[in-house]
Amino acid sequence: MAITRCVMLIMILSVLECCKGIQVQPEQIHLSATERIDEMMVTWSTFNDTEESLVKFGNNLTLSMVAKGTSTKFIDGGSEKRAQFIHRVKLSGLKPAEIYYYHCGSAEGWSPLFIFQTFPSGTEWSPRFAVYGDMGNENAQSLSRLQEDVQQGMYHSILHVGDFAYDMENDNARVGDKFMRQIESIAAYLPYMTATGNHEYAYNFSNYKNRFTMPNFKETANLWYSWDVGPAHIISFSTEVYFFVYYGLFLINHQLEWLKQDLEAASKNRAERPWIITMGHRPMYCSNTDDDDCTKANGGFSLIGYELEELFYSYGVDVELWAHEHTYERLLPVYKGKVMSGSADAPYTNPKAPVHIITGSAGCKERHDPFTPTPAPWDGFRSQDYGYTRMTITNRTHLYLEQVSDDKNGKIIDDIWIIKEKHGPEAWN
Repeated sequence: MAITRCVMLIMILSVLECCKGIQVQPEQIHLSATERIDEMMVTWSTFNDTEESLVKFGNNLTLSMVAKGTSTKFIDGGSEKRAQFIHRVKLSGLKPAEIYYYHCGSAEGWSPLFIFQTFPSGTEWSPRFAVYGDMGNENAQSLSRLQEDVQQGMYHSILHVGDFAYDMENDNARVGDKFMRQIESIAAYLPYMTATGNHEYAYNFSNYKNRFTMPNFKETANLWYSWDVGPAHIISFSTEVYFFVYYGLFLINHQLEWLKQDLEAASKNRAERPWIITMGHRPMYCSNTDDDDCTKANGGFSLIGYELEELFYSYGVDVELWAHEHTYERLLPVYKGKVMSGSADAPYTNPKAPVHIITGSAGCKERHDPFTPTPAPWDGFRSQDYGYTRMTITNRTHLYLEQVSDDKNGKIIDDIWIIKEKHGPEAWN
């Protein structure tokens, strides 16, 4: 009996030693939309390879459907050359406005059970978004309130307009892992749609390119894409190709040509989807004092404005979402530094130029950015409170924006209605 126990103990210790360091449990789970409303992309990480990448899902807890995907090996560029495996599985044939349960993994290990709801079909519904940028692993002020919002079903999607974790490559990408685990509490329940920022630049933006799965990611490595949701066409693009020339020089023309083609197609489809909304990290305008590109817009040379303002104006872009400045700033409708309001008493009713929103105050270790003492003429409202933006595209003519203050216990400190009877360049006349 003693010999048998000894043999069993040796076997157990051998198994434990064999399995030491093997990590096949799914983590960092997040969803993203695709080009189709009957699909959803599920992305997650493991630290060792698994034989399969699977998602079991269904309209009830039996999870009667199974989708298979693929995994890719991602090696961080830091000194340790840490590796992980990024798994991607596309769920297809989903019914509109339906609740689905799912978990992901393989026979070697499964994630907890999650839930999501698909988008309604057509264009006659009201998409709701949380919008922000510059949220870090440290000092993520808005995360707890966003968790509550998502659990209450307030949004159809999240728009994260650049700068993640601060920074994902730090500590040989362990900071990126921690951040992706943090946002799982929201990103595993609804599409988490992104744009790249300057804090993702390390190793040719490798952490950002590998960790997310945006529409057409195979063609553009997540750097730019567009998608349709309800009555809106949303475009995500990279401002960083203009600033990290070593990485971006050959991408500038590629992205610009893509933007022109995408805007042209969206313009022709305006009868179906009247709202065109862009999201990019570094803004064209701001009234901060940190000498960033946008601070030069008032009487100086703003590179982003020089490169893109005429293009967006010529196609009648309605709303431009930005971050980068660790503040909130709502601009009056503006073009080439000139206020183009619909009227003095109702500046956002039939505006004559795009409306810019800077929402980079979700919280990070760099804290706040200061403002100039005197607002610019195109300034509508600004705040240094930590917080995030909510956007509802109510219908074909009405869009609502409000700013949530974390410093003031969730109080709405700013809100506007954008009302447009016409969309496109003809609306400017």
